[in-house]
Amino acid sequence: MSAVRKVAKNTTVLLISQIISYILAFFYTIYTARYLGASGFGTISFALALGAILSIFTELGLSTLTVREVSRDKSLANKYIGNTIALKIILSSITLVSMVLVVTLLHYPPQIASVIYLITISFVVGAFTAIFYSVFQAYEKMEYQSIGQIINSIIMFSGILLIINYQLSIVNFGWIYLIASVISLIYGIIICMWKFVLPRIEVDLNLWKFILSKVEIDLILWKFLIIEAIPLTISSVFLLIAFRVDTILLQIINGNVAVGLYNAAYSLMTALMFVPLVYVSAIFPMLSRLNVSSKELLKISYERSVKYLVILGLPIAVGTTLLANPIILIIYKSGFSQSIVALQILIWSIPIIFINYILGTAINSINKQRDTVKTTFVAMLLNIVLNLLLLPKYGLIAACFITVLTELTCFMFWFHIMNVHGYKIPILKILLKPALASLIMGLVIILINANIILVILLSTIIYFGVLYILKTFSEDDINLFKKIIGRS
Repeated sequence: MSAVRKVAKNTTVLLISQIISYILAFFYTIYTARYLGASGFGTISFALALGAILSIFTELGLSTLTVREVSRDKSLANKYIGNTIALKIILSSITLVSMVLVVTLLHYPPQIASVIYLITISFVVGAFTAIFYSVFQAYEKMEYQSIGQIINSIIMFSGILLIINYQLSIVNFGWIYLIASVISLIYGIIICMWKFVLPRIEVDLNLWKFILSKVEIDLILWKFLIIEAIPLTISSVFLLIAFRVDTILLQIINGNVAVGLYNAAYSLMTALMFVPLVYVSAIFPMLSRLNVSSKELLKISYERSVKYLVILGLPIAVGTTLLANPIILIIYKSGFSQSIVALQILIWSIPIIFINYILGTAINSINKQRDTVKTTFVAMLLNIVLNLLLLPKYGLIAACFITVLTELTCFMFWFHIMNVHGYKIPILKILLKPALASLIMGLVIILINANIILVILLSTIIYFGVLYILKTFSEDDINLFKKIIGRS
């Protein structure tokens, strides 16, 4: 199977799973928000944000590193799985101790403390599941990851419906997160043993090999894992804090209701992130190989990826800004009407996020992850300082603007990193035609007074029609699409 067809196959299966997962997540998020109200939904959102920050040290960038290295040499799979499991057992212990200390020191009420405990443990379990998913990704067998994601979403959806049907307490939402994570981990282990390698815990601190009477020092894998993963870890920590600390600070300064209103809009925005996530998950192994075999093809793949994600991201921002009112009222009802403005602001993160996904992936594929540390630190610092300064006075609206600004900061730095390392692309030229098509589409939305579904369908047709008229897609793009769908 050609590289293009393989990326297409993996993108398709991941896209299908992500669509199913996000549809289910979309509905169980809505049901959760309606059932708990703004305050209760704010509690769940706060627990998720705090749990994500506490559990970041269980990852250390090890899954990304596993994908990159195993995709280049499949014989390393068992070593990476075994050593990564051993490392994560130690790191998870640190996370769980930190969780108990934070909850104890901050004196959270028993109910909120229970939710935080359960959700944080579910994140820890998910960190181990990520080990096996990274193997599926390295082997470019994303269908197994896709099935796992669907199973997780079905359990979440079914569990939340049961909680609502039986009118159970908010603590049971935490239990559903944990149960879904445990079942996903069991699935990942079974598939890895059945289709790939038998996982075993290893501590490869100083392994010696004798080959043809010549003594060779084998790679001290732990040292390599830690050294290579440190930049990924630090960047991940900074980014996670940057994009989760607003929820925590908003809860402390403005209360659970503000958190609920903010995350109602934020959840709709994050539901759209499956588009770049699916794409970069499929293309990352190929970019990692191209960094070794053909840097020119890597640059072409990177430029086209930016182009395609810009084409998808811009109209979403324009359309959602104009249709935010009916979207929020239909989904969450009038109790979340203050989320309308929040969504209109937050949605402009989407085109930036789409580009940032491919930028971050490209930087990792060329082994320049160390260059992102300063960038993510600046983004985190900017986010924290602005939130502390502006949340007391402007609350929800300030949190939304700061999120967009933080994404823009990351984009500027990451784009510069790729330019410095020889991967300069004409970003303004790439933006021009999609921006013009989005403007025309926006005017149509303003002029049409019809059912929202009809408006969305019509505006989509108009957008891509304008792109076609502007000859946005080159002959190379068309040939690529033909290869993807299997035509000669």
